[in-house]
Amino acid sequence: MRDFLYACVGMIAKIHDKIMQINNAYETNLSDKELHFLVIGLLGLAMIFVVYPLFKYLAKKNKEMVIAWIYVTTVMIVITFAIEIGQKITKTGKMEFADIMYGLVGFFVMFAGFCILRMLYHGILRLIRWLKERRAGEEEKCETEEAE
Repeated sequence: MRDFLYACVGMIAKIHDKIMQINNAYETNLSDKELHFLVIGLLGLAMIFVVYPLFKYLAKKNKEMVIAWIYVTTVMIVITFAIEIGQKITKTGKMEFADIMYGLVGFFVMFAGFCILRMLYHGILRLIRWLKERRAGEEEKCETEEAE
């Protein structure tokens, strides 16, 4: 995960450099704020075009838990980074990438535990429904045989 995030940061740095080269080559003289406005605005819009159909599909398939997981995971990443940045700024702790990773792994482990408990709960409910349907079918069969 660490290598993946470093690769993402490296890729973002390359994209940033390319955008700055384009800005300088065409002498548009856009400020840093204007470039952030354009690039982040376009990136967000592009993400909407991907995320909206995905979430719509998942909602249609009754996969609301997947949607919730994607959302919460995103928020947890932001929160863990914010905590570490806050520690660096306020000097209340040491800013460490490992802290971010441990925090996120903690969330993933606890979520996996939750998923296991949720699957057991839904499995038990299905078993109870199946047993009730089976019993009702047998009672109906007995009543039909008695009527004949």
